[in-house]
Amino acid sequence: MCSEVVLTVRLIRSFEHRNFKPVVFRGVNLDQKVEDFISFVKQDVSTRAGLPPPFKKFNYDTLKIIHQAHGAKTNELVMSLEDDEKLILHSGLDLRSCGIANETELALFNMADYEKYKANPQSMCQ
Repeated sequence: MCSEVVLTVRLIRSFEHRNFKPVVFRGVNLDQKVEDFISFVKQDVSTRAGLPPPFKKFNYDTLKIIHQAHGAKTNELVMSLEDDEKLILHSGLDLRSCGIANETELALFNMADYEKYKANPQSMCQ
C-alpha cells in the first residue's frame, strides 16, 4: 500500500463567486492526521509563488473529498453540496482512514462560508 501519494487540493475562497484554485501536492503521507495536512497546506500556500494573495491568507479550516481517481465527478462547478457526512474529513483521523488514496481531489474551505452557501446556494456568476 502506497503511503506517499499525489493529491490535488482545491482552495475555495468563495462559493458564491466560484472563486477557487487547484494546487497539486506530491509525496503526501497518508498516515498523517487531517489537521496536520490542513496546517501543512495552509503553510505551503502562504508562500507558494503564483497564487494570488487572497488565497494565501484565507481562513481555511475544512477538507472535503471532491473526487476519487476513477470515480464519477460531480457536475457542481465548485464542489458538491451532498454527502457531507461521508466526504468531510474529521480531525483526529489519518488521511488513509478517511478514504484518501492516490490522485484524490480535495476541497479546502472555510466551514462557516460553506454552511452559509449551502443554506442558500445562489451563485453570483449566473
